[in-house]
Amino acid sequence: MDNYLQSTRIIDWQHPAVLAKAKELAAGRTDPTTVAESCFVWVRDAVRHIDDYNIQEISCSASKVLLSGSGICYAKSHLLAALLRANSIPAGFCYQRLSRDDKGAPFCLHGLNAAYLPDIGWYRIDARGNKAGVNAQFAPPTEHLAFSIRLAGEADLPEIWPSPLPMVIEALRRYRTKDELWDNLPDVAVSGENRLGIR
Repeated sequence: MDNYLQSTRIIDWQHPAVLAKAKELAAGRTDPTTVAESCFVWVRDAVRHIDDYNIQEISCSASKVLLSGSGICYAKSHLLAALLRANSIPAGFCYQRLSRDDKGAPFCLHGLNAAYLPDIGWYRIDARGNKAGVNAQFAPPTEHLAFSIRLAGEADLPEIWPSPLPMVIEALRRYRTKDELWDNLPDVAVSGENRLGIR
């Protein structure tokens, strides 16, 4: 479980701003599930999704996402993981493969989190940000994710990774604007068992 609590260059929860926000979100709460909900709701609602607001700035590390106040789903998952880990709640990374236009190919990865909660175990949460047609909630043990799998070629990937996928980090570092990133979102091949075949 230690891997899901680490501070890294991307999940830099020991950064002073991240630590301060994590402490603020946990204030007055002692139950890990309640702390996790506070962190989730804040990232979901207070950190703007760059496509919803047409923000061109790309952030990757948790501290940069926090300081910019915005990020794509991957970046928001980095910040949520950092806030959870700063509060001693194990957090990992999950992905879905989704159609980019809800009509089929092309596909791309969508990033979300899993938090390890007492008496529940791993619980997936999606802080992407709600909007019309998207209503992610925190209601363990029931999952209420932003997106469901509806089309051929889409998939819920079962892994809970201790670190973001390298292809996600590469994309966030390579492209300078949201528009460039949007045309080059990472994708994976998925087998019949929904296992990753990274390409």
